[in-house]
Amino acid sequence: MADFPFRGIGFDLDGTLLDTFRDLGAAVNHALELGGFSPVSVESSKDLIGGGAKIMLARAVETQGGMPEEDFRALYKAMLDYYAEHNAVHTRPYPHAEEVLADLAARGVQMAVVTNKFEAFARKVLGDLRLDRHFVSVIGGDSMGRAADGSFLAKPAPDPVIEARKRCGGEAFAFVGDSSYDVRAARGAGVPVVVAGYGYCDAAPHELGGDAVIDSLGELVAALERL
Repeated sequence: MADFPFRGIGFDLDGTLLDTFRDLGAAVNHALELGGFSPVSVESSKDLIGGGAKIMLARAVETQGGMPEEDFRALYKAMLDYYAEHNAVHTRPYPHAEEVLADLAARGVQMAVVTNKFEAFARKVLGDLRLDRHFVSVIGGDSMGRAADGSFLAKPAPDPVIEARKRCGGEAFAFVGDSSYDVRAARGAGVPVVVAGYGYCDAAPHELGGDAVIDSLGELVAALERL
């Protein structure tokens, strides 16, 4: 175990560690119904995930004609309020998540979550699922403050991945995620990235530009050893 190539690993959350689309889809539909829009099918909500809850809701609204910015902000707040109370109803870890996290911990690897979900939501769902003990840090979409343009410093910006590496000891570090946001953030941070091909990929997994693609979390340790 001493020759494992990485001392720190960062994980995306939605579509990488956790299968969250049902609860996210329910929150989107709650907001859409409040706004007078038609609900989307929960299965199709997988296609809307990526970049965080605000982008997810915006995509759903835009496909039905859009709405004024002020009204959208109120709808987004209603979605967040609903999700805060219902974010672990159907959400579950992907198969092998617990075993892989325990395996990496036994190898002395420090682990962090880097998600575009707000930090409080991420910490709550990880706590509800009893996975929080595995991580030295949880960095959410609102954790790094805002850029000069007022937007949160979240993926695909490299800042949260750079910070995760620092919090995991600043040594050899890799990232695991399922979207172009994750790959771009890892590339910007100068760290290798494994694509979770089983997740909510916004392009074909092998076209996202990762250093490796896995079809199950059970393949992660072997993939990292080959990097």
